[in-house]
Amino acid sequence: MKKVAFGPKPSVGSKSGTPDDWVLDRQGVVEPIKRLTIDIPESLHRRVKTGCLVENLIMADVVRELLDQRFPSKEPRPGSLPVVTEPQKHDES
Repeated sequence: MKKVAFGPKPSVGSKSGTPDDWVLDRQGVVEPIKRLTIDIPESLHRRVKTGCLVENLIMADVVRELLDQRFPSKEPRPGSLPVVTEPQKHDES
């Protein structure tokens, strides 16, 4: 059987070829990134992947958006506009 050696993935515009460097080199990243690995049923994976393909979306972006909606940040993100809320009325009785 023929053995094939795989080298590192060529990097475009990156000085280093490690995956962590690639993640940190992406535009718009303003804080360190942590990798999350989860197990999901194959049928769910297929639905998500198909939906993303149809809508021309990246699966990781969709998962990040859903997690951010479920667990919103209490602190404003760098570069985002502050959230203005109505002042709460206090009952003076």
